[in-house]
Amino acid sequence: MENKFLQLSPKGDYEGAPYPFGMDPIWQVAGANKIIFHNAYKMKISIIFGVIHMIFGVVMSWHNHTYFRNRISLLYEFIPQLVFLLLLFFYMVLLMFIKWIKFAATNNKPYSEACAPSILITFIDMVLFNTPKPSPEKCETYMFMGQHFIQVLFVLVAVGCIPVMLLAKPLLIMQARKQANVQPIAGATSDAEAGGVSNGGSHGGGGGHEEEEELSEIFIHQSIHTIEYVLGSVSHTASYLRLWALSLAHAQLAEVLWTMVLSIGLKQEGPVGGIVLTCVFAFWAILTVGILVLMEGLSAFLHTLRLHWVEFQSKFYKGQGYAFQPFSFDAIIENGAAAAEE
Repeated sequence: MENKFLQLSPKGDYEGAPYPFGMDPIWQVAGANKIIFHNAYKMKISIIFGVIHMIFGVVMSWHNHTYFRNRISLLYEFIPQLVFLLLLFFYMVLLMFIKWIKFAATNNKPYSEACAPSILITFIDMVLFNTPKPSPEKCETYMFMGQHFIQVLFVLVAVGCIPVMLLAKPLLIMQARKQANVQPIAGATSDAEAGGVSNGGSHGGGGGHEEEEELSEIFIHQSIHTIEYVLGSVSHTASYLRLWALSLAHAQLAEVLWTMVLSIGLKQEGPVGGIVLTCVFAFWAILTVGILVLMEGLSAFLHTLRLHWVEFQSKFYKGQGYAFQPFSFDAIIENGAAAAEE
C-alpha cells in the first residue's frame, strides 16, 4: 500500500538510534525530502571543508613570512587576511553547527525544524545589514542572544581589514625608502653640491621618476592582490560546492545502476533467477567499475587538483622563485670548461 500524501512524524514514528557519524540509512526510504535533505547537508559539508582548507592556506603564508623575515607582510597581509576570512566565512561555518545542534524535528518551538533559519539568507542579511524578516509564530528571529550586534561588528572589522591590506604595505615601503634617502643627502658636502648642480640635478630627476614608477607598481600590485583576495574569498568558497555536485552525481549514478540494473536480477525467482542475477551482476559490475570508479574517480581527482592548485595554493604560493633549469651534461661540461679558462 502506498500513500504519497502520508508523512510520518519523527517524534513518534521513528524508533532507534540514528548514526552518530555519517548518513543514516533511514533517509533512503524518505521519498519526499531525501534529495532536499541530502543536498542541503552536502552543500554545508562542502563549505565547511572549503573554509578550513582556505584557512590552512592562509596559515601557510605565515610560515613563508616568518621564514623570509618579512615583518611587513606578516603584520599587514597575513593578519588582515586571516581576520577577514574568520569573521565572515568561518562565522558562517559556526552558524551551520549552531543550526545542527540547536534545531531538530524532535524539539518543540522555538527550536523545532520549522523555526530553523536559512544560513544563506542569514549571511546575506548580515553582509547587507538587512533586518531579518519576521519569524513564524513562536519562533525566534535570531539563533542566539546578541547575534545582530556580533554580526554588525564582524562585518565592520572585516571591511576595515580591506584598506589595511590595500594601503599599509605600500605606505610603509614608501616611508622606508624616504628615510633611506635622507642620510646620503644630509651628509653631502657643499663642494659636491656645487659641482653637481646641472648634471646632478638632471640625474636626480631621472632617479625620482624611476622611484615613482616603482612605487606606483607597488601600489598597483598591492591593489590587484587585495582585490583578488577579497573577491576570491567569495568565489573560492562557492567553488568548493563542486564537491557537493560530485557527490550528488555519484549518488544518483549509483542509485540508477542499483534500481535499473541489479534490482532486475534480484526480483527473479526460481532457478532462472540465479542465472539472470549472474548475468545482470556481471553487467552491473562492469558499469560500476567503468563509470563510478574510473570516470567518476578521474573527475573527482581533477576537481580536487583544481581546488588545491587555485583555492588553496593561491593563499600562499607565488611561484616567483628560480627558473627551472633541466639537467644537462652538456651544460655542465660547458660551464666547467668556461670556468677553467677564466
